[in-house]
Parts: sequence; structure tokens; C-alpha cells
Amino acid sequence: MIREVEGSTDGTGLHIGLAAARWNQSITDRLLAGALARCQEIGVDQVTVMRVPGALELPLAVRELARSGCDAVVAIATVIKGETDHYEVVVGESARGVGRAALETGVPIANAILAVHEYAHAVERAGPGKSNKGTEGVDAAVMTVTALRELRGT
Repeated sequence: MIREVEGSTDGTGLHIGLAAARWNQSITDRLLAGALARCQEIGVDQVTVMRVPGALELPLAVRELARSGCDAVVAIATVIKGETDHYEVVVGESARGVGRAALETGVPIANAILAVHEYAHAVERAGPGKSNKGTEGVDAAVMTVTALRELRGT
């Protein structure tokens, strides 16, 4: 016997947390707008937005959103490569922390942290529609929480 478990993008009854960094705000605000629009489109009941200074602050923010009762959380930021190695540190540590927060809390946390080499690449990934990484983050979070609920029978 094979049991296949797959989530859906039906956000009915869900409380979604969106943790958004202020750094590179011209792009991050577009990602956040995409995430908010997608939440509304799929019927999410409640959204909590938490702003933090940058990507390195996201792991703590997403963990606390998860602990505060959000059913799923999305980490939103934009990191653009500069002339120093700081880019690698920020991208690696923020991603590692977001993943650790999901495992610690048992709450799905989607990583919508853009890591790009050029500003133009960030603009491409923050446009309107399904290719917006904030939109994709909401879909990933909702699909994971609904799959977990199906698996657990809740």
C-alpha cells in the first residue's frame, strides 16, 4: 500500500507570518507585496508581518513568529553581492538560521531570501505574478503546512 501526502495552496483558516528585512527595501517591499497578495488570493485568514533590519535578523524573527501561533512563516529579504565576502556570510547564516528555526519549532518556514549577484536579477524575481519569490514563499509554506496536517490527520 502506498500513501501519498501532498499539500494544497488553500489558505483557509491559516495564520501566516511574514518576516521581512528592511535592507534593500525597494526590492524586499515588492517581495512582501507579492506575499501579501498571494495570501489574500488563496484565502489566508490572518497575516502577521514583522519587519527586521536585515537578513541576519530573520532567523530569530521567523522562530518567534512560529512560536507565537503562526501556522507557517515566510522569511523575506534581498541580499545583493557586493565587493566583499560579507555576501556569503549573510546568505549562508540567514539560510542556516531559517532552516534551524523550522526544525526547532516544527512550523513550516519558507525561505524567500533572494541571493543575487546584481540588482537587475533581484528586480526580475520581485515582479508581479507567480515568479515573485514572495509569492512562491507563501505557496511553499502553505503547501507544507497543509501536507503536514494531512499526514498527521489534523
